[in-house]
Amino acid sequence: MTELANTNAKFYAAGGDAEPPPTIICLSHLRWDFVWQRPQQLLSRFARTRRVYFIEEPIFESSAGHASDGASFRFNRGPVGVPPSTNLTGVVTAQPICRDPGAGGGQVLDEMYAHLLKELVASENIGRYVLWFYTPMLLPAIGDLCPEAVVYDAMDELSLFRFAPPELVPRELELLARAQVVFAGGRSLGEAKSRMHPRVFTLPSGVEIEHFRKALDPATTVPVDLEAIPGPRVGYFGVIDERMDLELLGKVSDLRPDVSWVMIGPVLKIEETDLPRKANIHYLGSKKYAELPNYVRGLDVCMMPFALNDATKFISPTKTLEYMAAHRIIVSTPVIDVVKSYGDVVSIGATAADFAALVDLALAENETDRLGRIGREQAVLERNTWDAIARTMDDELRAVCPEPVGVR
Repeated sequence: MTELANTNAKFYAAGGDAEPPPTIICLSHLRWDFVWQRPQQLLSRFARTRRVYFIEEPIFESSAGHASDGASFRFNRGPVGVPPSTNLTGVVTAQPICRDPGAGGGQVLDEMYAHLLKELVASENIGRYVLWFYTPMLLPAIGDLCPEAVVYDAMDELSLFRFAPPELVPRELELLARAQVVFAGGRSLGEAKSRMHPRVFTLPSGVEIEHFRKALDPATTVPVDLEAIPGPRVGYFGVIDERMDLELLGKVSDLRPDVSWVMIGPVLKIEETDLPRKANIHYLGSKKYAELPNYVRGLDVCMMPFALNDATKFISPTKTLEYMAAHRIIVSTPVIDVVKSYGDVVSIGATAADFAALVDLALAENETDRLGRIGREQAVLERNTWDAIARTMDDELRAVCPEPVGVR
């Protein structure tokens, strides 16, 4: 048994011969050390009581072996990307390292994953295990594996994202046919997946309340790059991609030239030239999860300027609750799940003029209105913690992977 397995054994031992819960092998399209979001929040919590492996997309290196016969996993067995606000450890990341197979190399990569995963199960002495999917694209890799269950945590409608591969839809249909349980990261997405699978549980993303509540602490310092921007400041943090309504952002900045509009996060799948460039729009780049409360403290209003397009049809933005935990007024475009779930707490504006007017109201909020809003926010927050969501998922996982008879 590996050193990791020996170390993690302390987490599972409920008794001298207790059967450890099944290992989770997660197949993801996201990097573990990218944005700290749903997969990291949940899997880190599962790793408190079971072994968890997080399989990433490949890293191409010219000095590596060929994908067909020379690829290998690069493991990180430490507490990768763990924010200082938590004590979450134990997730092992596994990055396939190989040469780029070039155009049309999809089948080669599928075969590479199949080989590496089979080798992983053997070399890490993994007995009972669950395959946990965030991307259907890796489904062909599990042909020779014997999991106790297949789980699909559908956090987004990936088929509607820019550059989605044509194979994604048929592979998702096959994944839905194989999965014992499906989780959906939002109400609209849950409704859509429920028409395709009999066991779908809608569990929108949650929040670490205490982490974002640091924004309310006078001892929390505002970062220098934000503090240098004149107020009032209206800000967004998260990925900046095709889901952003960049036209609205440009227009609202013109309507309120005395307001600083702050965008915090990496720019993906769009060109830097697509971003509106105005004197009062500020792009601060990607920030670590641990830093976000500091940035929120320096914002007067938080915004979600999402476009209403295919890519946002099913989204349920995690940042809604994160802003809420910091008790900042939130102004959003009318994303369906935001309206359905938080319409009594979030200010909704469809046009640039509406958006600007709601920001004006937010900046002029009086103490009575603020206290009433905070009360409504608190009721929402208490129902939506990551711990509660992880417990619900774990219960469903145990239901489809019952403990073997005669273990105790």
